[in-house]
Formats: sequence, C-alpha cells, structure tokens
Amino acid sequence: MYNKKRIGLFFGSFNPIHIAHLAIANYAVTFGDFVEVWLVVSPHNPLKPKSTLADAKHRIAMAQIALKNLNLPITVCDVEMRLSQPSYTINTLATLEAENHDYEFCIIMGADSLACIEQWRSYQKILHNYKIYVYPRMEYDAKALCNKYKVEFFCAPVIEISSTFIRESIGRGKNMNAFISPETGKYIIENKLYENKNKNTI
Repeated sequence: MYNKKRIGLFFGSFNPIHIAHLAIANYAVTFGDFVEVWLVVSPHNPLKPKSTLADAKHRIAMAQIALKNLNLPITVCDVEMRLSQPSYTINTLATLEAENHDYEFCIIMGADSLACIEQWRSYQKILHNYKIYVYPRMEYDAKALCNKYKVEFFCAPVIEISSTFIRESIGRGKNMNAFISPETGKYIIENKLYENKNKNTI
C-alpha cells in the first residue's frame, strides 16, 4: 500500500477572499501534514443566502489573484463549478476521489462550520470517512466541538474578519486594502463588484 499525498480542502464562498482566509490556508500548509491546500470555491453554500454572491468566475479570479505572489503550495479548486447546485460537500469529495486516486483528501473548517455540521447532507459519512481539522472561531468552543465529533483541533490563529463586512464597506466606498490584497481590491473596482444599490450591482 503506497502513501497517498494528503490534500487539505478549505471550502468557502470566498466572497471575497481576504487575509484571514489566506492566513488559515498558510497555517494549514505550513504547520499541517499536507502536501497542498486547495481552496474549493463553492458556487452556492446551501446554508447561506445566494443574493449577495458575486459570480463564481469573479470569486475564482480573486482567489487566484490573492495567491499569485505568496509562493505557497496553495491552489484554487473549481471542481464545484461543474457539479449540480447547491453544493454538497459529500458530492464534491466523491468527485475529487474519483478523479485523483493518488490523493487523500482532508477537510479544513472553522468551529462555526463544525457547530452546524449536522445540517450537512450525509454528515455522518463525512465524519466517519474523512479526517477533519477544525480551527478556532470566536464565540465557539472549538475544543469541545472537536471532542464531541472526534475530529482534530487545529490551533490556527484567530483572525475574525467577515466577508460581509468587507462587501458592505466596499459598497460604501471604503478602502479595504488592509483586509484584502490591493490586487484583489483593484479587481473588485474594475469589475464593479459589491457596489451599493445606488450603483451598478452584480
């Protein structure tokens, strides 16, 4: 039995991708037992509203731009763009395994996601069949949740930045270049993303 390459899957809307996303992925690939971390851009999380989502092509492009100069084994994965929507993690995992026989896929998630995992489709199968690494989030007892679901606690730094806050601030014309990369900010402006209702909106 040969050793498979371990890949950490970090799922998200990345709407837009920001420095907290990058810090978690950086921590995971640097301190975790992963060959690579893949940012899996979800077209639509069934547990979140779709109305505020930028088009998937823009979110993928922003993630690629944000990673461009980091020189880290982190890549953008668009597999969910060709799967039926809304996106269910169990279907994504099955597709990735069918297409990548040399890889072992693990899941990286926040304590907030673990707290609602019982709302996920086939959550028991996910917990039983896949290694899950959980990073802390404010207002959640990550270690207690990890003990409850028998998953790994991942001691990544706690950086509480909300994509909602970034979108709303951009809509009010605020400069968010300390929260997102300047290149990402430039892309958002050029493509008129997250503008308020008094302007053209996506």
